[in-house]
Amino acid sequence: MDAETPGWDAIDGRLAEFYPGVEPQHYGTIIKFALGGPDPLDGISFYQRVEPVPHWHIVGYGLSELYAKESSEADRSGWGFELTFRVARRPDETDPPLWAAGLLQNLARYVFSSGNWFEAGHHMNANGPIRQDHPTAMTALAFVEDPELGAIDTPHGRLQFLQVVGLTSDEYAAARHWDTAGVLGLLAARQPLLVTDLDRPSLTDDPAARAAIEAGRARDGSSTGMLMVAGFAWSTEADRVRLRFSDVTAPSVADAVRDRLPHGRSLTLTANGATAVLHPAETYAARSDGAALELDLPPGLVGALPGALRPGTHVLPDGLIVEVTPEAARAS
Repeated sequence: MDAETPGWDAIDGRLAEFYPGVEPQHYGTIIKFALGGPDPLDGISFYQRVEPVPHWHIVGYGLSELYAKESSEADRSGWGFELTFRVARRPDETDPPLWAAGLLQNLARYVFSSGNWFEAGHHMNANGPIRQDHPTAMTALAFVEDPELGAIDTPHGRLQFLQVVGLTSDEYAAARHWDTAGVLGLLAARQPLLVTDLDRPSLTDDPAARAAIEAGRARDGSSTGMLMVAGFAWSTEADRVRLRFSDVTAPSVADAVRDRLPHGRSLTLTANGATAVLHPAETYAARSDGAALELDLPPGLVGALPGALRPGTHVLPDGLIVEVTPEAARAS
């Protein structure tokens, strides 16, 4: 192991267990991110795979501590993960999918710029096709521990290989309303190693899968405990609480309330510094430290809240006010 690159070497050592003697197609950054370069990942390796289906296994280097130990977290290397991606490959394809490298760089850039990290079970909306120059229904991403690489101990702490998986908009909705792991489990039964195939149909086109998703949603509720809600705000007025939403995001909040609170699960709403946590409870209560609001909602309010998330101002029991404003009016 090179004394100057112990973290990098630990990643290479793990990959050598699956690709002994294989030299990947590797792309390194010209100017490192730490020196002002645009790309947070110092390198990305592409491995050609034949089994269980032809695909590229792509591994990034740069979210863990590749060189010296810099963080104070002794048991975690850097952010604690490196991104991987498996992309379907034609049997005769030899040129690596550089668009996938760009996607991993964008995800890493988000982590460094926002301070938010990814974990297995997370999902995110890509707000468009995950590959811009290819017609695809994949418009969202999910994250899961790489089914082969798993996690390793490095000289700088623990490191998990976190695989990116492309989702269609229907699959993304299922992950939000039910459970990311549940959706990926159904997908893995049809898509070995969760290879992202830009041309595959949505999982929800299969009646059996669609029925399993609906059954899981009814049984378990949603595992998505935090919702970022553009246009959300709250205020207290004497003994009343006012929740404000835009008409664009209110329907997703209504779905989240239905999928969380009746199952005994809290829901956190956040946007631009405004945070409110909704708890299922026996009696109503409101608490605030000025920065965040906590609401205990009894069953009657839990049942009434989704119906109030429509344009207008609605006064619910216990003085809870829900205001939903058209997006154009709110912006003006």
